[in-house]
Amino acid sequence: MGQTKGASSDENRILKRPFILAAIMLAMFMGAIEGTIVSTAMPAIVSDLGGFSLYTWVFSGYLLMNAVTVLIYGKLSDLFGRKPILTIGIIIFLIGSVLCGFAGSMEELIMYRFIQGLGAGAVAPVATTIIGDIYEKHERARVQGYLSSVWGISAVLGPALGGILVESLTWRLVFWINIPLGLLSMLGLWLFLHENIERKKQNIDYQGAFLLTLAVCAIMLILVEGGVHWAWSSPQVIGLAALAAAALALFVRQEKKVSEPMMPFEIWQERSILIANIVSLATGVIIIGLSTFLPTFVQGVMERSPTVAGFTLTAMSIGWPIASTIAGYLLMKIGFKSTSVLGGVSLIAGSVVLVCMPPDAGPLIAAIGSFLVGIGMGLTSTSFIVMIQDTVTWERRGIATASNMFMRNIGNTVGAALLGGIMNSRLAEYLAENNGSGKHLTIDSANLLLNSEERKSLPAKAVEVLQSGLTLSLHTVYLIILLFAVISFVLLLLLPKKEQKED
Repeated sequence: MGQTKGASSDENRILKRPFILAAIMLAMFMGAIEGTIVSTAMPAIVSDLGGFSLYTWVFSGYLLMNAVTVLIYGKLSDLFGRKPILTIGIIIFLIGSVLCGFAGSMEELIMYRFIQGLGAGAVAPVATTIIGDIYEKHERARVQGYLSSVWGISAVLGPALGGILVESLTWRLVFWINIPLGLLSMLGLWLFLHENIERKKQNIDYQGAFLLTLAVCAIMLILVEGGVHWAWSSPQVIGLAALAAAALALFVRQEKKVSEPMMPFEIWQERSILIANIVSLATGVIIIGLSTFLPTFVQGVMERSPTVAGFTLTAMSIGWPIASTIAGYLLMKIGFKSTSVLGGVSLIAGSVVLVCMPPDAGPLIAAIGSFLVGIGMGLTSTSFIVMIQDTVTWERRGIATASNMFMRNIGNTVGAALLGGIMNSRLAEYLAENNGSGKHLTIDSANLLLNSEERKSLPAKAVEVLQSGLTLSLHTVYLIILLFAVISFVLLLLLPKKEQKED
């Protein structure tokens, strides 16, 4: 296996580490700000481009490509070095960002988001693995805390900046602000990160990557369209379910027979890694549910501005870095399990606040729930990465780190599709039963709630029906989020108290 070493000398490596860390944090900043700034801008984007029924595909398309490429990038970084693979990912991400800003329809935007996601798959796993490479064990908890906090710190600016750009300029700038961030990150990487790569001929598991992509795409189509445009018992849903099952079975068979599998199943035999990865899938559902649908509730139901909606997500972004920083110290004091369990408690508390939130509660209550979820994410995500990198050897660190990122991305992808499908289905059902406003209302009529001027032009009865339907459908979404939080907490209780550590 090709091995990625740090710098050519220990002294040089230590001197350059702060600059490498800064470049990595910029790359992570770029990926993190993309999530909250687009969530904040989406109501304005939908209002401009139309197509509310395609709302979740803007997130699902991005997350799908992110999810299915993260393992490929993790493996390639082990073979060819972290720097070139991360650079390629950033370049693809920036190309997608430029194109998204020029989108003229929702369909175009979704297509360009696929390109963005293709590049984004490299950022988190490779950047996190670099930290594991250049810092010693006793330093990783603290530094991974810094790195995890970037997702929160950057997102503090995301909602605020997204709201300002949407209200004052144009939503297209929310994609173009990535360009200087990506260029600065690449500059830092190529100036300060020097690797010595032992090159050997390797077999990349392209067949495994294809089968995994096929399975995830089929599952996501079922979750997005099932119950909305296709009946659950329709030939389309049944056919896609059969395709997904067959692709997953072939994927498992493929991974067992190849010498260098896309997903080496032996790392899952470590109990701590198995639990951490399953919980990461669950928390991926939670975080995408909050990021995607909370701004819609605040704008469409509470009738607040995009800026106010953005600041409810900012609360999560404040809680995340605070908890990530604290986690670095808690890991040394009370261990991985206790730190993770505390995070699980906070996830449940935040979800309960959202479930119990009435339409007239005001954005402060939404922000409190968001903040508690952020605390939970900061404690669990930092604990998992440090635990995984301490459990495996160097030779498996890249793919082990990528597997955890993969599971969270799968959670994001499936969560966006599942929760979006539930929201659309519940809203369509409600409108069909309560469409007595004198105006024909459909799922896409919810577009009108997200624009204050268009909302004022609607009859009062139509606004009432749409808001009631949106409240009901989003309340169902929050109940699903709470369920995943409870599942996460139960699994965290099963973590071993002491993890096996290898050099």
